Amino acid sequence: MAKRLAILDANRCVGCQLCMLACSERLGFAGLNKSAIRVVSTGGVERGFTIIVCRACSDPPCARACPEDALRIREGGGVILIPDRCNGCGHCVEACDLGAIRLDEETQKPIVCVYCGYCADFCPHGVIALQEVGR
Repeated sequence: MAKRLAILDANRCVGCQLCMLACSERLGFAGLNKSAIRVVSTGGVERGFTIIVCRACSDPPCARACPEDALRIREGGGVILIPDRCNGCGHCVEACDLGAIRLDEETQKPIVCVYCGYCADFCPHGVIALQEVGR
């Protein structure tokens, strides 16, 4: 069964960014720059935080916008990146309504969620979780 990340309760997010660190670490990088999930302040602790991550669209606009077919539609929603096909044009970034895709500054390839759930395991407040997607 396909899975996707779900935001369970954004109000519980304290902006610690442990999910972002975990995502980057999974790929062998330190820091936040390679993370496919982002935590953005909407005014700090008083106003809260927004969690930006791929929501596994069933008809992803990022895949439709890719002229090289480098983003393939994944069973259960979302996309799979085929890095060798990507030309770094950034059309996928512009097409994503959520802002969940951004280009890696070094490779000029999109950073997309792979729906592994590693980040959810590091969230101390249960804000995000990996959930099964019905067909």
